[in-house]
Amino acid sequence: MSEEIERRRPNILVTGTPGVGKTATAAMLADRLGLQHINVGDIIQQHKCYDGHDDSLDTHILDEDKLLDLMETMIQKCAADNIGIVADYHSCELFPERWFDLILVLRANTNILFDRLTERGYNDKKRSENMEAEIMQVVLDEARESYDIDIVQELPSNTKEEMEANVERCRAWAEQWVKDNA
Repeated sequence: MSEEIERRRPNILVTGTPGVGKTATAAMLADRLGLQHINVGDIIQQHKCYDGHDDSLDTHILDEDKLLDLMETMIQKCAADNIGIVADYHSCELFPERWFDLILVLRANTNILFDRLTERGYNDKKRSENMEAEIMQVVLDEARESYDIDIVQELPSNTKEEMEANVERCRAWAEQWVKDNA
């Protein structure tokens, strides 16, 4: 897009290792805050934003340029329509810093995460790599390196109660953001 539209509603990125509850949390946020939910994984699948497949990890190889072009258009349209967005994806470094006002990095205890990934049918290698990424806080470190530290929030996501508390905390933040930026 040629010109940045001034936003009057916040944009939030929910990120974390697969299985921490990103999509569920983002859907709750979108519903309660009146934001547009952008499930980045769904966009990748629907628009075939990939260049091949990694058989060992049973995952597609992302075409970042195609994805970012699509998302830029979506984000600009939402801004023009005075709608904020909440996006969810397991990585965050690829997104421009200017897109988001808040980065939520969800974390889960490894025993809970192991069970969630097993329920999803992840093969041993894929599950092991995701468990290691959570233990080594790869996504949290990535967020802290990619965005202003003041907008990165680490939140527990082990139970429905924690998810509810996270959504409530974010709701209060969004209300203040609108007051400060409207």
